[in-house]
Amino acid sequence: MSGTPLLAARDVHAVREGDHGPVAVLDGVDFALAGGTLAEVVGPSGSGKTTFLLALARLLPGVTGELALEGAYADGIAPQTWRTRVALLPQRPALVPGTVADNLRLPWTLKVRHGEQPPADDALVDALAGVGLADVAPGRDVSRLSVGQIARIALLRVMLARPRVLLLDEPDASLDDASAAEVARLTGAFVAEGGGVVRVSHVRADATATARYRLAGGRIEALHA
Repeated sequence: MSGTPLLAARDVHAVREGDHGPVAVLDGVDFALAGGTLAEVVGPSGSGKTTFLLALARLLPGVTGELALEGAYADGIAPQTWRTRVALLPQRPALVPGTVADNLRLPWTLKVRHGEQPPADDALVDALAGVGLADVAPGRDVSRLSVGQIARIALLRVMLARPRVLLLDEPDASLDDASAAEVARLTGAFVAEGGGVVRVSHVRADATATARYRLAGGRIEALHA
């Protein structure tokens, strides 16, 4: 990989307490993600895939190592600002009580976005249509949404905030085929515009991935076709 990576990790360590003492979940992980890349990371259950994403998002206390975004080291970027640029979508995304619009505008209620203008209603209508949810009005209560609709709206909320990197934790694990295809289309469009995606999976291979890795034993290795 030439040039400055979009996201880079060097010598990252993360430890959790096991039944017989500390266990190295990440043991000196090195990783680099170029813009316009969808990187798929596979590994068995318990191998540390979610820990890896949490470390990249700076959401896990006690992690050591070095992170950089577009060449700027994480030490010089406030964690809250980092997470507006490196956004994590958990496996089971949660919506807050209220309307679809309330949830899509949630990032603009955070202090880190003070002074930024949230999307207008017509922009939300267009955005919902763009993810196959033209029949979902911004004013609909989220309690009336299906699992697949919740997943799409959670991803749309992240994408409307325009991060540089998306971290996806098995995003289609509980979705029907139509919703899973829509999530794949959205992430593909994000990559096509120069963003970077790290997607972790248990065993499923993503045909659209442009880079593949395996995480096991605390280490990550590139997989080659």
